[in-house]
Amino acid sequence: MIKRISLEQILQKPSIVCLTAYTVPIASLVDGQVDLILVGDSVGQVLYGYESTRQVTIDMMINHAKAVVNATKKSFVVVDMPYGSYQKTKVEALRNAKKILSHTGAMAVKLEGGENIKDTVRYLTDNNIKVMGHIGMTPQYIEKPKIYGGTEKEKMQFFKDASILEKAGVFSIVVECTFKKLVDELVKSSTVPIIGIGASTNCRGQIMVTEDILDMTKFNSKFAKKYFKFFKKAKISIKKYSDEVRKKKYPKRDQCY
Repeated sequence: MIKRISLEQILQKPSIVCLTAYTVPIASLVDGQVDLILVGDSVGQVLYGYESTRQVTIDMMINHAKAVVNATKKSFVVVDMPYGSYQKTKVEALRNAKKILSHTGAMAVKLEGGENIKDTVRYLTDNNIKVMGHIGMTPQYIEKPKIYGGTEKEKMQFFKDASILEKAGVFSIVVECTFKKLVDELVKSSTVPIIGIGASTNCRGQIMVTEDILDMTKFNSKFAKKYFKFFKKAKISIKKYSDEVRKKKYPKRDQCY
């Protein structure tokens, strides 16, 4: 019987591989290829065409996470808590975290922020909720993407946020779009694995949006390496189908009942 990888096993790995999934096809594709699957609130931009992750709701996250968990057997599944589901009170955050995990079967949640959510993170971990942190550029709190850590204030806040999250009990921290020099310093001192996305080659692990690395989105950034030309190959297949239908070459007799 295949057993899903445990958090303890992941934390022992020298390199932690992470990708996102929001649907059954993508979840099935990455399951077992990666250690951790994140059902991210980036689903808003990738699948719904939203301009911001702020438009994503808790019900949307639950529906997508349920599909991902049901379609996987090997990888550890983490779910983003969407904007508004944990910022008001720690009691509401716990209620929503429990709702997400109980309704989906996922193993952990991810929250964005550091000092601003320290009491909430501690309250969740004290109540046996596994929490993944997220600092640096935090999409839920900004209007436009930017590289984090360019000012002295941001540099100081970066290390403060990381320290606070570690003490609050997170099992790892995602660092997004942050200057490499800062991230390298954090990697050396951190007591939990640092997972990078547009951060540093020295991070313990890396995470990417699966649709980005497969060239299924229009997202282009310095860190978004394209491993497969999905659109180019898919368009060829769709054109072939269209041509065959127009020329009455599809369906053939043996493709009919």
